[in-house]
Amino acid sequence: MPEISFYILPGVSLQDRHLFACRLIERAYRDQQFCYVYTDNHQQSLQLDNHLWTFKPGSFIPHQILEEKPPAFEQSILIGTRSAPDKWQNIIVNLSSHFPENISQVDRILEILDNNEEIKQAGRVRYKQYQQAGLNISTHTL
Repeated sequence: MPEISFYILPGVSLQDRHLFACRLIERAYRDQQFCYVYTDNHQQSLQLDNHLWTFKPGSFIPHQILEEKPPAFEQSILIGTRSAPDKWQNIIVNLSSHFPENISQVDRILEILDNNEEIKQAGRVRYKQYQQAGLNISTHTL
């Protein structure tokens, strides 16, 4: 069963959530943990894709948006709106407002929230779902 970590950011900016996600993704990649970033829609996936290219000068994190066909390069970060594919279930970075599917095979889920009331409310619902599933949850207020 996965370990759940909630990160609560002080602002209300989607860009701040994405930049924080980029730092977590970079750390995971450097530790050779290839994660899946779960987003609400294709537009959000494109925004995160852009942030991963530009958030830090000199940083390179191989990544791609999950399309219908299998990823071209297996040791990369995947971004998408569907369930995490089998080989990308070590870490899920959840930027969506939904509870991730098929979490029984996931090692860690990183939830990134901010002070936007809608984002916090969706996070509270997921928190309760994780609690009801009997999962280990930690919260980090930044």
